[in-house]
Amino acid sequence: MQSEILISEEKIQNRVAELAAHIDKDYEGKSPILVGVLKGSFIFLADLVRKMTIPHQVDFLTVASYDGGVSSTGVVRLISDLSVNIENRNVLIVEDIIDTGLTSNYILKILGVRNPSSLEFVTLLNKTECRKLEVPIKYYGFEIPDQFVIGYGLDYNQFYRNLPHIARL
Repeated sequence: MQSEILISEEKIQNRVAELAAHIDKDYEGKSPILVGVLKGSFIFLADLVRKMTIPHQVDFLTVASYDGGVSSTGVVRLISDLSVNIENRNVLIVEDIIDTGLTSNYILKILGVRNPSSLEFVTLLNKTECRKLEVPIKYYGFEIPDQFVIGYGLDYNQFYRNLPHIARL
């Protein structure tokens, strides 16, 4: 497989450290819950929480909209739900990439009815060119063009998540 590196491992690690510092400052004294959206966010989430210094909790939910292809099916399904109560809590939803906004909008709806104090997004990659629904993203690592990318948790047919960089497929 030929791939072109778009974002190096060094740039990713530097940006993750910057994001962690911003979150630490903004959520000082609040003990947020970071919700990783599986499967793609797990590497980003792991690096992010290791760089954070404020007390926080971590939980996960799993949604699907790609079914192994290179474009969203447009249908979002909840595969597994949170294990903690988020009522009156500050929740940061951690995504690997936000592109069409369909999955993020779905997550906002299902978590918003649970009455969190705040519900914000942090995403490693922001792909605004193909946005169909606007999503309120509080923190993002990198703006990228409308290309299918792999690495650092992002996959193609469940492969290439292990790459330490972001590459175009």
